[in-house]
Amino acid sequence: MSHAANVQIDDLNAYMGDLGQRARAASRALAAATTATKDAALQAIAGDLDRIRDELMAENRRDLDTGAAKGLDAALLDRLELSQARIDGMIEGLRQIATLPDPIGEIFDLRFRPSGIQVGRMRVPLGVVGIIYESRPNVTADAAALCLKSGNATVLRGGSEAFHSNQAIAASIQRGLQLAGLPADAVQVLATTDRAAVDSMITMPEHIDVIIPRGGKGLIERISSNARVPVIKHLHGICHVYVDDEADPNKAFDVALNAKTQRYGTCNTMETLLVNETIADDFLPHLAAAYIDEGVELRGCEQTCKILRDHCVAASASDWDEEYLAPILSIAVVPNIDGAMAHIARHGSMHTESIVTENISKARRFLREVDASSVMVNASTRFADGFEYGLGAEIGISTDKFHVRGPVGLDGLTSVKFIVLGDGHIRE
Repeated sequence: MSHAANVQIDDLNAYMGDLGQRARAASRALAAATTATKDAALQAIAGDLDRIRDELMAENRRDLDTGAAKGLDAALLDRLELSQARIDGMIEGLRQIATLPDPIGEIFDLRFRPSGIQVGRMRVPLGVVGIIYESRPNVTADAAALCLKSGNATVLRGGSEAFHSNQAIAASIQRGLQLAGLPADAVQVLATTDRAAVDSMITMPEHIDVIIPRGGKGLIERISSNARVPVIKHLHGICHVYVDDEADPNKAFDVALNAKTQRYGTCNTMETLLVNETIADDFLPHLAAAYIDEGVELRGCEQTCKILRDHCVAASASDWDEEYLAPILSIAVVPNIDGAMAHIARHGSMHTESIVTENISKARRFLREVDASSVMVNASTRFADGFEYGLGAEIGISTDKFHVRGPVGLDGLTSVKFIVLGDGHIRE
C-alpha cells in the first residue's frame, strides 16, 4: 500500500501554510489534553504499529530498494532498515514514554510575596516543534512521542531516502491520536521530499515555535544559519578527558579507556585525552598499549610522541578540532589543570568534558570554570545521555545556552510561565 505521494513544487507554499495552521490549531488541543489522554494515544500508536508490521516492512523495502539503486552505502542502508527488532524498539519506546511523568502543568517555586500574592512558575508546552532529521525512520516515532507527551504539536521532515517508511509510521501515529480523541494534525510528517519544504519550515515563526535538526554537521549548520525560528542544536562533540597529577591511576585508566572505546561513533565519545606532564611518562605507555589492543590510532603532541615513540604519529594542528567518530585519538600533555582548561576552551565544542582527580578543590574548579553542557568528575564522557541522566528518553543533546542545554528530554521540550495566585489583591 502506497502512502501520500510527493506534493508538487507549485503547491508548496500553500501546502506548508496550511500544514502550519493545522499544527498550530492542534497544539492548542494538545496543550489542554490530560496526561491520561496523551498516554492513551501513545499506547494506541504502539498498538497500531504492532498491527501494521507487514505494511511497515513493505514500505521500508521500497525505500531500501530505491536507496540501493541510487548507490547509498551499506552504513546508510543499515540505518534506514526497519527490522522486526527495530519495530519492537519503536513500540517499546512509545510505551516507555507513556510511563514517564508528565511535565505539563507542574507548578514550582511557589512563594508568598510581601503584598500577600503567591508567585510561582508553571511548566507549559513550547507549542509547535519542527524536527528535521536524516535516514533513521524510528526517529519519526521517537520524536512524535516525546513531543506528544510534552503537549507539543510536531511537524516532522525525515530524509528523502526514508520517505515511504516515514509516511507509513505517520499514518499509524495519526490513527492512534484519533483513537484517543486527539487531532490527527498533532503530528504531521511532510508529504514531500522537496528540499524547499525545509526552507519553508525554518522560516515560518508564525506556525512553528522551535526547530530541532538531527543529523550531520552540514545539515545543522545550514539550518542554523538560515532559520528564522529558534533552533535547538548540537553541531559536534569534541569531548576531552583530563587526567590530573592527583588522579587515581586505576580510575584514570578505566575512564580514559571507556570514554574512547566503549563506542566510537557517538557525540559523547572522547576525541582528545589531556594528561598532566608530571605523570605522563608513567601513565601513557600503559594506557597506549590498551588503546593499541583495541585498534585505536594515536595522534600526539611532540611530548606524547617522545613518550610513546613508535606507537604514536604526530598530531596536525587540525587534529585538535576533529570529531573523529572513529578509532582515532588525539593526546596532548599539558602542564597543569590551567593548561587543560585552556586547551578545552580553545578546542572544545561545549558538549562534555571530564576531569580525573582526587583533589576536591581542582574538581570543583573544573566543574565551575569549564564551559560545556555536561562537566564530569571521575566519570566517562559516555554517560552524557538522556537515558543515563534519568530523563527516560531524549530528542538530542543541545550545546546551545538557550533555552535548554545538555540532553533534551521531556522538560527540555517545555517552557515556563509565571503564575500569580491572589484573593482579590490589588497593588497599592
